Amino acid sequence: MKDYHINIFFSEEDGGYIADIPDLKACSAFGVTPEEALKEVEAAKAAWLEAAQQAGKPIPPPKYRPVIYEVG
Repeated sequence: MKDYHINIFFSEEDGGYIADIPDLKACSAFGVTPEEALKEVEAAKAAWLEAAQQAGKPIPPPKYRPVIYEVG
């Protein structure tokens, strides 16, 4: 099974990096660096999956894939 895609982007408003997992609703995290945001979203993902499992809610399979544009 492939893992979930993670988006990481800089937020001017927050003054740091946001990491989110599109397949897991409301699963995101903040970090001062991209590496910190990634570490935090991995922890958020584990908590999200555990909470869904404990609540008996369905866990969506990884589906999201970003669009890759070729330049040139």
